[in-house]
Amino acid sequence: MEELMNVKVTSISMRPEKLTEVASAVQVITNEDIHRSGATRLPETLRLASNLQIGQANSHDWAITARGFNGLPSAGGILANKLLVMIDGRSIYNPLFGGVYWDAQFTPLKDLDRIEVVSGPGGTLWGANAVNGVINIVTKSAKETQGFHASASGGSFLRDFAEARYGFRVSPNMFFRVYGSRYDQKNTVLQNEKGAKDAWNMSQAGFRMDYYPSKATSLTVQGDLYGGGENDSTTRANLDGENMLARFAHQFSEKSNLTIQAYFDRTWRKTPYSTRPFFYQLNTYDVDIQHRFPIGRRHSVLWGGAYRFQKDQTASTFIPLSRNMPLFSAFLQDEITFVPDQLKLTVGSKFLHNVFSGFEIQPSARLAWTMYSGHTIWTAVSRAVRLPTRFDSDITVTPGLKFGSEKVIAYELGYRIRPVDQLSLSFATFYNQYNHLRSLDSTSSTTTPIVLANSQRAESWGFEFTGNFRARDWWHLRGGYTYFAKSIRAVSPKVLPISGAFEGVDLKNVVMLQSIMDLPDNLQFDVIGRFSDKLPAASTTPAVPAYFTFDARLARQFKSVEISLVGQNLFQNQHTEAGLSRIPRSIYGKITCRF
Repeated sequence: MEELMNVKVTSISMRPEKLTEVASAVQVITNEDIHRSGATRLPETLRLASNLQIGQANSHDWAITARGFNGLPSAGGILANKLLVMIDGRSIYNPLFGGVYWDAQFTPLKDLDRIEVVSGPGGTLWGANAVNGVINIVTKSAKETQGFHASASGGSFLRDFAEARYGFRVSPNMFFRVYGSRYDQKNTVLQNEKGAKDAWNMSQAGFRMDYYPSKATSLTVQGDLYGGGENDSTTRANLDGENMLARFAHQFSEKSNLTIQAYFDRTWRKTPYSTRPFFYQLNTYDVDIQHRFPIGRRHSVLWGGAYRFQKDQTASTFIPLSRNMPLFSAFLQDEITFVPDQLKLTVGSKFLHNVFSGFEIQPSARLAWTMYSGHTIWTAVSRAVRLPTRFDSDITVTPGLKFGSEKVIAYELGYRIRPVDQLSLSFATFYNQYNHLRSLDSTSSTTTPIVLANSQRAESWGFEFTGNFRARDWWHLRGGYTYFAKSIRAVSPKVLPISGAFEGVDLKNVVMLQSIMDLPDNLQFDVIGRFSDKLPAASTTPAVPAYFTFDARLARQFKSVEISLVGQNLFQNQHTEAGLSRIPRSIYGKITCRF
């Protein structure tokens, strides 16, 4: 339990700090949580965070958000645009529609160190689009992944899944790993009971190098190469891409450090679009510098700057066909300690300039008071923005319209308590005010009868609860409950009734409970139960009923081999979460070897 209580997070202040003392609603998914869940893909691992609202649309698309605004269920997650996701500091937020193409994210789960899931704005440190939350995915260093690891799986819905990784030491201070993986998912089931043509496959390979020239200095270089597509569709969808990242870090002292990071990311996709194919290519170049230093005994100052250049090319639906999208940003934050280890105030702001909406500012203030050991109360006020995307500004149905950024002011209050050594609990509540939300407005023009505008406002509020309980040395329970509600209203008579649902038809109640058991004779038995509330009908989009389901995993550990049997979505044979496809029950076997 002490290990659980001493989990460190970096998403809130860009430095390691105890989860129990941070002034934010954050959940940490550990590598052990992921391994014991039986998840095979990154979106599946995020179900272990109860402060996220998740719906699987089909074999490869997912709708994932924090604190609402997941878009129309029939859109399959493409309209979920208020959650910033990063992998080792590399943003995977896409400027075409906003949000994340989850079908292209195939990070090897065995190499994950942790996933930090922050619900609430994070724009002060992480920049634009961290409106309702931040997901920070952190992989292990090459030093932590030495040796050989391989696994193979196959089953009813998961056709086959294989991966291999080898880590080795180049010199006493340099470590390396290489990996390759292959994933093949079968079709889902359409509402008319016929099989969908959405079977999906992905292949990916990559490497990571970590070099430690001294105890205070480290250099990381890593990269990935991937490709995939639909297996059975007559109008085949394809994607591919690659990325490369380098990060230099130096620790001047316990309270002062410098980090310089740069990365390149290219992604390309071609998907069916009406009677003609739609394609999109995006190249991203990013450089980021962060520096922390103390001022006296009470102040810890963090400042930094970044430049990101994105260039894309797309189909004739967008004007212009290709766009340069430079982004300049800088931030300054001061962490003020009033009472050591008890009272801490963090104030700061992000300043940025982008090609769509110009200059933006994102300030925040966070206060954490650790009354005594095991009891922390915190509160925060933040402002964040979502920048316009190509879809908002450059789609041909909105010629000449200046689409501005969406804005939120968020108020949060939370409390963490450890009443006994075996139990930790966390409570958080929030109230958000949104301005200039995207809307669908009618016009008098016959050529463009509908345009995208900023003609909506909204309020949202809710409550989040999470807990960890070490019932026995061999039995660990973790889970949570989230309640969410919102109200969207038009500020112009031109706003079409569908506009509110276009921004989000969201779950009100989400419950998750994970049970991890170590049984005699090296057996493991793990269960995850999930409840998701109904999604109301909206315009021509049918309602999605509430559902309960559970996953189970039974595994046997040998010296260097693990054999497991995993069942997913076991309560029902099929159920709908988002979109028009039904997600089937899945059973698969897996064998893993480690040397």
